[in-house]
Amino acid sequence: MPYAVNTPAGKVVQDVLNDLPGLVAVAVVDVTSGMALASHSNSPNINPETAAAYNTEVVRQKQKAMTALKLQSETIEDILITLTTQLHLLKLTPNGNKFIYLVVNSRETNLAIAREVLRATADQLN
Repeated sequence: MPYAVNTPAGKVVQDVLNDLPGLVAVAVVDVTSGMALASHSNSPNINPETAAAYNTEVVRQKQKAMTALKLQSETIEDILITLTTQLHLLKLTPNGNKFIYLVVNSRETNLAIAREVLRATADQLN
């Protein structure tokens, strides 16, 4: 999906690409619709738009679990999914209506740096 850097979502994708050039994929996702607002992939095997829809369900299910556990004073900051060779990070905006989906190679990327990049860029989406 091509993205325009003159939109907030497109600017976030470009900023993440600038700060983590070796990433596998990135997308800004609307939680209500599950649609990618902007995305980029450096891998032919990862379609960020498809991943956006499925990862929206991950976020929604966690939100439902938090409601069932009566964790009203808590909010999801991020979700980390570790695979054999990849890290998948979902960084939610403070109001929880959007998230940044990031895929990086676990052997080539420092998790702390990736999280900091997402924290800094997520603030642009509010």
